[in-house]
Parts: sequence; C-alpha cells; structure tokens
Amino acid sequence: MELNRRKDVPEELTWDLSLIYKTEEDMYADFEKAGGMVEEMVRKYRGKLTDADTIVACLNDFEAYEKILILVGSYTGLAVEVDYYDTANQERSQKIDNRMAAWGAELSFIESEILEAPEDVLKEAIEKAEGCKNRLKDLLRQKPHQLSKESEKVMAALSRTFQTPYEVYNMAKLADMQFDSFTVDGKDYPLGYSLFEDDYEYEPDTAVRRAAFKAFSDKIRQYENVTAAAYNSAVSTEKVVGSLRGFDSVFDYLLFEQKVTREMYDRQIDLITEKLSPYMRKYARLLKAVHKLDKMTFADLKLAVDPSYDPRVTIPEAHEYVRKGLALLGEDYVSMVDEAFENRWIDFAKNQGKSTGGFCSSPYGKNSFILLSWNDRMSDVFTIAHELGHAGHFRLANASQSLFDTDVSTYFVEAPSTMNEMLLGHYLLRTSDDKRFRRWVLSSMVGHTYYHNFVTHLREAWYQREVYKIIDEGGSVSAEVLSDIFKKNLELFWGDDVELLPGAELTWMRQPHYYMGLYSYTYSAGLTVATEAALRIEKEGAPAVEDWKKVLKAGSTFDPAGLAALMGIDITTEQPLLHTIKHIGSMIEEICALTEEIDGIRVE
Repeated sequence: MELNRRKDVPEELTWDLSLIYKTEEDMYADFEKAGGMVEEMVRKYRGKLTDADTIVACLNDFEAYEKILILVGSYTGLAVEVDYYDTANQERSQKIDNRMAAWGAELSFIESEILEAPEDVLKEAIEKAEGCKNRLKDLLRQKPHQLSKESEKVMAALSRTFQTPYEVYNMAKLADMQFDSFTVDGKDYPLGYSLFEDDYEYEPDTAVRRAAFKAFSDKIRQYENVTAAAYNSAVSTEKVVGSLRGFDSVFDYLLFEQKVTREMYDRQIDLITEKLSPYMRKYARLLKAVHKLDKMTFADLKLAVDPSYDPRVTIPEAHEYVRKGLALLGEDYVSMVDEAFENRWIDFAKNQGKSTGGFCSSPYGKNSFILLSWNDRMSDVFTIAHELGHAGHFRLANASQSLFDTDVSTYFVEAPSTMNEMLLGHYLLRTSDDKRFRRWVLSSMVGHTYYHNFVTHLREAWYQREVYKIIDEGGSVSAEVLSDIFKKNLELFWGDDVELLPGAELTWMRQPHYYMGLYSYTYSAGLTVATEAALRIEKEGAPAVEDWKKVLKAGSTFDPAGLAALMGIDITTEQPLLHTIKHIGSMIEEICALTEEIDGIRVE
C-alpha cells in the first residue's frame, strides 16, 4: 500500500507540537524575546567579562536565552522531520536557524572573553557558580583550543553553513528520492525508504525480500555521487575545524567533546569485530537452516528465527508491554510512559517525506517527542522502549540539573535507551515458560537490540574510522571509495557465511549518523553499559534501580567513565565489553539449542 501524504494521516498517530507552543504566534513571540535578550547581553557584558561575578551573571543570562532557542528550534525542526515535502515548514526552519546563527556570532564574545580572563578569576567564578559551574570547567578544558575572538565570531556565523552537508543528504534521501514499485510473480509491491527498512527487510517471503533489496539498492545507487559529495564535505569540514583548533587528528577533535580516550573508542570497534563475529556468523547459519535458504545473503540477515511466531502488535498493546516491562523503574517512570502514549508524544505515522528510523528529542523544560514509523511489529515495541529510555533519562536529568549539565556525552547517551530494551526483553522472558516463546524473545533481542547496536552501528563505526583515516592524511572520499570500504568491512565481519549481494556495499548511504561525528560506535558503548546494568538490576533489584536513577539524574556532571562508575561498572577496562559479548554469545547458543529441540535443526 502506498504511503499517505502527511495531511492525510490520522491526528492520533502524530505527535502534538502544541505541547511546546500552543500556536505559531507564541513561538514567534518567544523568538523575538530571545532577540531582545541578545541585544541586552551585548550591552551588559561585551568588554566587561573581567571579574567572577560578571562572568557568572552572564552565563546565567545566556542559559535563559539558550532555553528559548531550544524550544523554538525543536518546534520548527521537528515539524520538518515528519514531512520533508512541506516547503513552508522548511523555509520557516531555515529562517529561524539563520537568525540563530547570526545571534550566535554576536554572542561569540562571551566564551572568548571568559577564556581571556586570568585563571584565578575563572577559578573564583567556578567557586561562586551553581548552574554554570561545570560549564566553566569545560571552558577551562577547552582553552588550549580556543581561537581568537574574531575567528570564533566567524566560526559561529558559519555554524548554519556547517549543517549543509547533512541537509543535502536528507533532501536527496527524503524529498528527491522517489521509489518505483517492484514486481514479484506478477504482483506489484510499493517501495519507499521506511517501507524497505521497517518492513521488507523482515519479509519472510524470500523472493519478495530479495527483490525489494535489489529495487531499493538500484534506486539509492542513482544518488551515490551526490551523497558521497555531501559526506566528503562533512568529514573534510570536521578535519579543517579540528586542525584550526590545534588537534593533532580529527579523531582527537571529535573524541574531545565526548570525554573519552582513543583507546576506549578503538577497543569498542576492534573487540566486537574480533570477538562477536563468530557468534553472529553462527546466527546467520541458523537463519539459513531454519528458512531453508539456497544461500545466506546480506538481504536475509534481519529475518526472524520464527516469523510465524512474530505476532502483530497494536499500539495499545505496545503501551501495555512497555509499561509492564519498565515497571521496575518505579511509578513515576510508568507515569511518564502513560503520558507519552496518551498525550501524543509519539509520532507513529507512516507518510511520504518522513524521516526514517527513530529518535527522541527532549527540549529542556518540556516533554519529549519520539519519532518512528509504526509497522505493528514487536521490533516497534522495542523501538518505543528504546526512545522512552532517552525520554526518561532527560526527564530526570533536566529536572535535576541546569541546562548546562544536561549535555550528556554521546559515548554514554545510548545507555539509558538500550537499557530499556534489555528490561523489556527480560520482562517478556518472565511472562512464559513456553520454549517457543522464549526463543522468540531471545531472537528478538539478538535480532533487534544487539544486531542494531552491536552489528549495524558497529559496522558503520568501523567504516567511519577508515574514512577518517583517509581524511586525516589529507585525502578525500568518493562513492567508489566509500563502497569499497564498506564491502571490505562486511566481508571482514561475515566472512564466507554471508553472500554480499550487489547493493550491500551501499549501506554507507543509509544512515544519518555519519553526519554526527563519531556517533555510530557509541550505540555499542551504551549497550555495553546497559547490559551490565540490567544484569545487575536482575540480580539485586531495588538497590541497583536506585543507583541507575542516580546515573540518569546526574546528567553531564560526570564524564562517561564516572557515570558508569556510579553503577559499579568500569568502562576504562575491556571487561564489561568482553562480558557483554559473552552474554550475546550465550543467547545465540541458547537460541540454537532451542531450535534443535523444537525443530530438530542443528547448527555448528
């Protein structure tokens, strides 16, 4: 069935942006207020940030200004995400963003002047500060990489331009790319980005699934050069900015903000590539045997072990699954889950021009907004649990910390979300002793939670690292180079157990994460913490839950290692990751054992 235009989608399937501003006029009124705050801050503070009291007062005013910008940016930006065909919303968002960039340039003097102040003045400001204490500490850490006042103003003015590669990528993918239907055995099947990624990749009919993969790959291949040019521009810009700021490599520049070491970054990629690959190859062999495939191809990897046991799920049923699965986090948390479903925090709709995948936006001072495309599958339930993990995290962090202390490192930010997937899976396992049901739950966790975070995003991370190595050495990347890197990447992980159909190498075209720095690897990093934390909660109960809530409330007042340590997890060593990989392996071994017992199929 063809996707509807946004205007034809039932309202109850859409999110309610009036939870941010009742009307567009209210948004513009707030926006103009922010403009006045810019003029006032320039008048009060430019050239005067020389003592501790003034510095603290300025940052407090800046925080109030930033709160408004976040709300305005969320209101206008989220409207674009659900319909890239709506040019009016795009124009409104671009005008807002352009003006914000101009204001950013006007206010760039704040950081520059603070960093020009003597160190003893900054230390005094840190002592006197409350909400901006850690922001001042971060500025001190940033001081060696700060440019001149004039240069920082230029960088701020160009901030909107730096987003152009990502915008080009999204426009090509979500607005320009029009998919034709494909035919199997005389029947026509509609095709689109979300239809393919959320439906056809899980299609049990091999002929339809593989035909969809070919048709999808043929279409995105037509856009490989413009997509490669956008990506090359993005990573080249990151290299230039990193060099200007005095970093030795683009890796150092991108990891600096995450507050993690290069060792932690490399470990995540290398250990999973080496240690998880044998387990996942066995899982691929199991899928081949269960489905009696002539060969195991890249287009078959997201099959369910037992598709006839993969029940369709309604949205109300999803609500019940999630609230029960997350109940051990407490009544307040379950109340948030109820709010999300009942007050339209979630955009379930499937429509033309909508962003693919799922995300959660949590503007400070408001509720969260969750995007996905609902397909009546249990995988969607896990997606909702995942995104509500972000919502619950920032509900607690935003309520406990100043705005400055809620910018959690991307290395850690996926831990609360993947934790919820773990808790949902563990809840489902407790609801039945039926072996077929147990296999279904375990395979859902392996095939969705762990596959998505430890395989899909990890392979992206391996690919990204190779790209940045080229960029670091002064090179550039084209579509041919990117496809070659990704093909080698998949061959390394899957070996001879999976045949890479033409189009598998184009996976580099499908994710927006590449435009967000070193983000892809953080999914496995977050899930490593989540696995260890969830296993501790399973073992200890309430005391571990309380420790986890302390982690969520802490926001960014600790670095990733410090946040994990609050839960008793030491991510500065390889042990949590090795333990998590072993846990995944044990799940796959149990799925294989259950399959042999249920179906008489044995896989070595």
